[in-house]
Amino acid sequence: MSSPSSFTKYLKVPFWAQILAGLVLGVLLGWLARSQDISWLVTTLEKVGDTFIGLLKLAVAPLVFFAILVSITNLRKVNNAARLASRTLLWFMITSLIAVAIGLVIGLVTNPGAGTGLTAADGAKPEHTGSWIDFLTGIVPTDVITPFTELNVLQIVFMAAVAGIAALQLGEKAQPILNLSESILELLQKALWWVIRLAPLGTVGLIGKAIATYGWDLIGKYATFTADIYVGCALVMFVVYPTLLATVAKASPLQFFKGAWPAIQLAFVSRSSVGTMPLTQKVTERLGVPKEYASFAVPFGATTKMDGCAAIYPAIAAIFVAQIFDIQLGVGDYLLIAFVSVVGSAATAGLTGATVMLTLTLSTLGLPMEGVGLLLAIDPILDMMRTATNVAGQALVPVIVSAREGLLDRKAYDEAHASPIDEPEREKQASEPVPVAA
Repeated sequence: MSSPSSFTKYLKVPFWAQILAGLVLGVLLGWLARSQDISWLVTTLEKVGDTFIGLLKLAVAPLVFFAILVSITNLRKVNNAARLASRTLLWFMITSLIAVAIGLVIGLVTNPGAGTGLTAADGAKPEHTGSWIDFLTGIVPTDVITPFTELNVLQIVFMAAVAGIAALQLGEKAQPILNLSESILELLQKALWWVIRLAPLGTVGLIGKAIATYGWDLIGKYATFTADIYVGCALVMFVVYPTLLATVAKASPLQFFKGAWPAIQLAFVSRSSVGTMPLTQKVTERLGVPKEYASFAVPFGATTKMDGCAAIYPAIAAIFVAQIFDIQLGVGDYLLIAFVSVVGSAATAGLTGATVMLTLTLSTLGLPMEGVGLLLAIDPILDMMRTATNVAGQALVPVIVSAREGLLDRKAYDEAHASPIDEPEREKQASEPVPVAA
């Protein structure tokens, strides 16, 4: 009797508190493992963290495919669907431009590559690089199996979009396939929800592994660069986004963060926008965004909306690499960075890390690819804040668009204060799995 009671009490602990406890415990265990050179503890933390990320990635490919397919077909249930889709894309671009501008200003003011002690010899070319040719030709898969086995999210999105548009054209003939797709999506969503419940444990492993592996020594060489990324992301998330909410959406920024915070926390830990997508979708709906629209905007954003990874990070990183290799950048180069950030953000595809986006930016500017090697070591530490910013933006834009189009449920928005993950009893009593789409 005691075990179920203890588990029930655990479930009633707010999700943010569980994540915070995992962060603290992970830091302590990581510091202990590093300071005392406890190899078995390092291995344990690594296994726990890798297992959690592995479980998240396990559902990524089918989740993205069916989420995009269903979301496109569900647009037929929304009035002015084309207008909503275009407004969503427009606000994705606007916020990305603001984010990249902040990144460029911070990089130019702080000179992150100066005084690091790093040289060109410290860099190494990455095994895989990105170019515009690779990006454009890589959108279309050569077969239907490889994108799923190699987890090429961009190609999966392409196939899902084609399937969704084809289903719309077929009309009623495609309904059996759509019913099956919705059922599979709900199944995947439910299974992934169980993984999300393990996030506090995954936090212990991921943070503990980072501290045990890198400690604080590595951050010293990249102190300015690391601070730039965190400050830039914080400015976008806690200054730009609240300003847009207050002025454009006429909505309370505090209420937004109350509702969206569980998804932002999970993104910080998991470093995966796609892995966080089910929770992002749920908190967005809790903020009053219509379910039919949210089921399109959130999956679309999880694969294309990357203010942290595709705007702030490549802007500062390009300046960092140019200074290490003693290359002067001009106004035209900064404009190119902004262009790449807005157009090429889909290259990040919602997965952990932003190496593809960085190589795409460096190749466009003609900067040495060895610069990527300089940043790989510090990337996991940066990626936590980048992904949190990504997910915050992915929840923000549907709220803004809904508010401007008169679709936002203001009462639901004003009452949003907790994630549904904090209400296990209500979810347990529900007769259906948690849906991504209506």
